[in-house]
Amino acid sequence: MADLTQPQFLDANVAREHLEQMRWPDGPVCPHCSSTKAYKLQAKEGSKKPVRLGVYKCAECREQFTVTVNSIFEDSHIPLNKWLLAIHLLCASKKGMSAHQLHRMLGVTYKSAWFMAHRIRYAMSQPPYQTKLSGIVEADETYVGGKRKRQGGVGRPDLGSHKQPVFAVVQRNGQVRSFHVHRVTADNLVSTLQENVEQRACVVTDGFSAYDRVTARFKRHEVINHASSEYARTASDGMRVHTNTVEGFFGLLKRGLTGTYHQVGSHHLHRYLSEFDFRYNTRTMKDAQRATLALEGTNGKRLMLKEPSKSTSL
Repeated sequence: MADLTQPQFLDANVAREHLEQMRWPDGPVCPHCSSTKAYKLQAKEGSKKPVRLGVYKCAECREQFTVTVNSIFEDSHIPLNKWLLAIHLLCASKKGMSAHQLHRMLGVTYKSAWFMAHRIRYAMSQPPYQTKLSGIVEADETYVGGKRKRQGGVGRPDLGSHKQPVFAVVQRNGQVRSFHVHRVTADNLVSTLQENVEQRACVVTDGFSAYDRVTARFKRHEVINHASSEYARTASDGMRVHTNTVEGFFGLLKRGLTGTYHQVGSHHLHRYLSEFDFRYNTRTMKDAQRATLALEGTNGKRLMLKEPSKSTSL
């Protein structure tokens, strides 16, 4: 973890200058009209009306703006240095950091910490995927949260369970993409695979019947039979057949959701998945690099949350 006594974590003005340098390396850009003809506002000599630090005015559209406009920081009354510290803490904590812990460390209310964390998860979310996973891709589904209502204590949850299904695809030595699916059906799983995995890839799954269609839609489909206590084998061409990579990701996800967050609203689960995907996909980076990448993702994103009338906790 980086030195938390760095100036951008302690002083709001230094944090603003840090964000300006990152967002506008070649000078301020108006978020309203994208013009580069902008100047910093300064109070006139003798004026009793102060001008807030970091306020610019566009010479073309005449709108005023700061570096926080059109980002997750817009209209926030929380000092910018606390935002930067929160981003770093969420990026550096392998299994996440609860809103209660952020509330204690940042000196903000629990509600503020909760909203901050969700906005940061939104910044961590990836854009619509333009490239598909390739090579050897493992796919599997799991269930998180809720009560363990399973017939005989094993297998998939009953219909009455509050557990939520999560489907993930992982490219070996590559990226993960996880999804909150409302129903685990062949249509849902195979269509998600086709949207995210190249047709020429080798897809490895377990023996769940919903994956039967995979064989006809991808160049190669290998099945590992967990029902027969098979967890790894070597194919005739020397390829190792297993789903240990995706199951390792699920292990991180479950330890984080259970041990750190305890309860996750089903309507927010996709944001927590974005957080765990982001950390997994940047696992080779140092904490400071990961935090910088997350900070770059704050641009152009705003998250307006309203209290739901009724929610289901996982």
